[in-house]
Amino acid sequence: MVSGGWLGVGNDSTYNHSDCFIKFPFPTCTPEQQAKIRDLAERLDAHRKRQQALHPGLTMTGMYNVLEAVRSGEPLSAKDRKVYEDGLVGILKELHDQLDAAVAEAYGWPADLSTDEILHRLVDLNAERAAEEARGLVRWLRPEYQAKGEAVPQGTQAELEVDEEAPAPTPAEAQPWPKDLPAQAAALTAVLATLTTPASVAEIAARFEGKATKKRLEEVERLLATLEVMGRASRVQGDRWSVVR
Repeated sequence: MVSGGWLGVGNDSTYNHSDCFIKFPFPTCTPEQQAKIRDLAERLDAHRKRQQALHPGLTMTGMYNVLEAVRSGEPLSAKDRKVYEDGLVGILKELHDQLDAAVAEAYGWPADLSTDEILHRLVDLNAERAAEEARGLVRWLRPEYQAKGEAVPQGTQAELEVDEEAPAPTPAEAQPWPKDLPAQAAALTAVLATLTTPASVAEIAARFEGKATKKRLEEVERLLATLEVMGRASRVQGDRWSVVR
């Protein structure tokens, strides 16, 4: 896993809550979009529970394995056909398709994006949100909890008081340097988005935990060059870098 770990004697996979949920760039929904997504999610949950109550041997894993087979066009075995019928997997698929389309609409994205395209957009959006928060603009997901009682309507953004003449905020603490290449690229993109002026490789590397060894500096510089090719980073003034806005 790019961001996660393993737990217990069974070596069960876990996910890093602070990276996988807290930093996730959720869409900024209108009340109508929120209601639509909530209704579809509740219908989806009710459908699964109803079919499992009617067929005690029906499992969530079984339903979704068959759903994946249906999506990929694989022929169903007799056992899979039984799961398809007991779980009404055709209806399950339709509910998921509607929910996916509603979420895409909330993001303002096309509904037919590939998984890779969605991941690229989420990484870019995460960097945009990081830059917004560095400027004092926060998009609350649960304002009644996250804003600690501030009168901020849910699904809206709140602007924190920031002294315009004060220097740009600096990170409260260095970030961990991810072990995997995709996570490293995402972390670098997020750091670039917080820069108010172009920074050197050494200055960017200093935003991460650990010593700025020759190997670390080479890794950062190589990734910056890759991000430049992808159109996410820009080399300026010869040896300094900034995000592409």
